[in-house]
Amino acid sequence: MNKLYIALVAVFFSAVMSGCSTVEGFGKDLKKGGEAIEEASKK
Repeated sequence: MNKLYIALVAVFFSAVMSGCSTVEGFGKDLKKGGEAIEEASKK
């Protein structure tokens, strides 16, 4: 579980740093990160 959490955080921050240069892009990245965490918590 801890490794999964670290992986999700790493993916989220890489998505944020990779070029969501607009507020809309940041919102989409944030939504995707939230969905990934939600799916992981269901398992």
